[in-house]
Amino acid sequence: MTTPSEAIMNTYSRLPVMFVSGSGAVLKDNHNNEYLDAVSGIAVCSLGHAHPAIAEAICNQANQLIHTSNLYQVEKQMQLAEKLIALSNMDRVFFSNSGAEANEAALKIARKFGHQKGIERAKVIVMENSFHGRTLATLSATGNEKVHDGFYPLVEGFVRVPYDNVGAIEALSNDPDIVAILVEPVQGEGGVHVPKDGYLKALKTLCEQNDWLLMLDEIQTGIGRTGKWFAHQHEGIVPDVMTLAKALGNGMPIGACLAKGKAAEVFAPGNHGTTFGGNPLACATGIATLHIMETHNFIEHVNTKGQMIVERFKEALKDIAHVVDIRGKGFMIGIQLDHPCGDLVQKALEQNLLINVTRGDTIRLLPPFVIQNQQIDEMIEKVVNLVKNHQAQ
Repeated sequence: MTTPSEAIMNTYSRLPVMFVSGSGAVLKDNHNNEYLDAVSGIAVCSLGHAHPAIAEAICNQANQLIHTSNLYQVEKQMQLAEKLIALSNMDRVFFSNSGAEANEAALKIARKFGHQKGIERAKVIVMENSFHGRTLATLSATGNEKVHDGFYPLVEGFVRVPYDNVGAIEALSNDPDIVAILVEPVQGEGGVHVPKDGYLKALKTLCEQNDWLLMLDEIQTGIGRTGKWFAHQHEGIVPDVMTLAKALGNGMPIGACLAKGKAAEVFAPGNHGTTFGGNPLACATGIATLHIMETHNFIEHVNTKGQMIVERFKEALKDIAHVVDIRGKGFMIGIQLDHPCGDLVQKALEQNLLINVTRGDTIRLLPPFVIQNQQIDEMIEKVVNLVKNHQAQ
């Protein structure tokens, strides 16, 4: 365990542990203790820690060229963009440094799309319990009042509706200022909520009928997390805008905003930009990440193993009264209790297991795709015991 430094700004409630190395699904702290990581840096390190091919790609690129600026052509950026387009059937990519920046780009596309149609005060439909980032515009889009507290006035132009409720959006069809819907295919921070089958397809239809943009925040669900390259592919649709980050660089900061059709033609030179986004180092890591995902068939692995993990949790916890629901898609799993359970994070840490609790009452598991079978057994056994032994405070 370690004491926090007062030199660091007080923006996180950090756990008393410092990791110094990792391998696969295991992290090692500065006292040589090992921990099973069932969070993956919040869905970032999907290929595990210190993946040798990722490390090699970073070293090779760092020895060649790290940064030149977007004033010039960037070979690795073009290669990564073409690969993402091939996987997603989108048309164009803007690279950023983070998911929040990717969502900022999406929101600017929506507003400019509206302005091009003569709408001066464009509105975007967003969802209750959503999470889109912590910049001022993305926290304004986020459906969590705790994130808003202390930062009013928020950015205007958002209309909030319940998640997984098509009727609530249909009721807004007569609002002439609506230009887009921004939605997560599976709500992560909101408690790992998986919408009913057909939800995204219905939103796509509504957008086509009303000339709105369907913008999907796939920052947590993208790059294989739900058992498809992108979660919307479970419903066979293609959005107008999609944002990515987290697992795209397996730990190297990189985000992306992809657009298709009319949305892909909105931005012109000078409308948007970034200093570091899409630099050769980040893009080389993204290329390596996608290559490993493909060559090791992780998409199918996540699909089948994820279903197995959820079923095992349901079987093990079926008689536990305070378990409200067990849900998930792929390696994105939530176990909701009927009372606050944030203290389980510390209790799990004491058992050398890293988990996360979101919305106060839902254990969120985001294990790396490289987790081994015996490690899955260990994760399930420890989480089941923690839940069984946990009592409402």
